[in-house]
Amino acid sequence: MRPLSLTRSRTLVAAFGSRKILVLGDAMLDEFVWGHVARVSPEAPVPVVEVTGESFHAGGAANVAANVRALGGRAILVGIVGDDDAGGRIRAALSASGVEARLTTESGRRTTVKTRIVAHHQQIVRADREDTGEAPPQVVRAVEESIRKALPECAALIVSDYQKGVVSPALMRFLLPLARRRRVPVLVDPKVRHFSLFRGVRVITPNQGEAEQATGVPIRTEADLLEAGRRIVSSLRCDAALITRGEHGMSLFERGRRPVHIPTAAREVFDVTGAGDTVVATLSVALAAGASLREAATLANHAAGIVVGKVGTATASAQELLESFE
Repeated sequence: MRPLSLTRSRTLVAAFGSRKILVLGDAMLDEFVWGHVARVSPEAPVPVVEVTGESFHAGGAANVAANVRALGGRAILVGIVGDDDAGGRIRAALSASGVEARLTTESGRRTTVKTRIVAHHQQIVRADREDTGEAPPQVVRAVEESIRKALPECAALIVSDYQKGVVSPALMRFLLPLARRRRVPVLVDPKVRHFSLFRGVRVITPNQGEAEQATGVPIRTEADLLEAGRRIVSSLRCDAALITRGEHGMSLFERGRRPVHIPTAAREVFDVTGAGDTVVATLSVALAAGASLREAATLANHAAGIVVGKVGTATASAQELLESFE
């Protein structure tokens, strides 16, 4: 594959600003408790973290939308939150980042909160508070109406599935035919349990572990990787699968074309939190801007290399993306 030139990268990134992306999925709140460790607890063999601060960030599908916006694109987020403080924090974070939030509030539902305790740039423990059951029919209908109104103004649609209750068989039966009629490409960051729901999408972006689980192929060799990629594209009848592989980069499998392996662009890895969000966000806005799948995958690979070099839930800006090519 020919390298993506700096001139072409600039052309594509300059076009990001005129593209609007609809993001559907599980909005979450990422809470970080920061501190340092100086001793071990006398009560149990665990470190004592002396807390120095805390921060809150839009996570899950909300982080996907924030990444679209940070890259210069425009983003609409459709999803569900609870009538609680966490839901309010997500709305505030999205507003501050310039994302248009069309979130449905479900009374009695706990907004998903992931609390990470971090000391000396290392995550010590994570605690999750959430309700993950499927939403009731009236809430689903409100989500469908939000999608129906937003889709005509969008150049691509991302389904960010964290298996927290938004993505369901009924919603995908509504969504995919509507997107096809509108000729809006659908990109999916999947969870394995819902893999079969995404038949016919434009691109699916599993990580290596998800690809192994979905196909039943343990990826130990290049031949294993090729077989897993082939099975995903064939079984889902999608245009392409982009398998993210951590320090090994990414592998793009396009229907009817030879696979392409893209080495990682990361210089340092501090935190992989939200890296998959960055990949699917960059891929979608690049495709909407006129990039080929291979060009979009290369841009997504560079963006992921940027965010894993940051601590906590992070985004990559358009300027940082261009600088990574320089």
